[in-house]
Amino acid sequence: MSKKPIESELKRIDAMADEGIDYSDIPPLDDDFFANAEVVVSPGKEPVTIRLDADILDWMKSQGRGYQSRINAILRRYYEAHRDQPRK
Repeated sequence: MSKKPIESELKRIDAMADEGIDYSDIPPLDDDFFANAEVVVSPGKEPVTIRLDADILDWMKSQGRGYQSRINAILRRYYEAHRDQPRK
């Protein structure tokens, strides 16, 4: 993937005036937000070799950069949803 389209998009956004940006879909960062905010720190990452079905890997890669982080996020969600269940 080339960096050029991303760089040109960032330049376009940087050139916009604040008044030209629609922030209406961003919730305010008020006291309620910070009262319920949770800091999540990664326990660290470790390189591994894993075998995945080719179609799964192709699909994850087709979503763009960061596919390994997305795979990690999917596994983390599964882990968090099931970690307290007894093992079979």
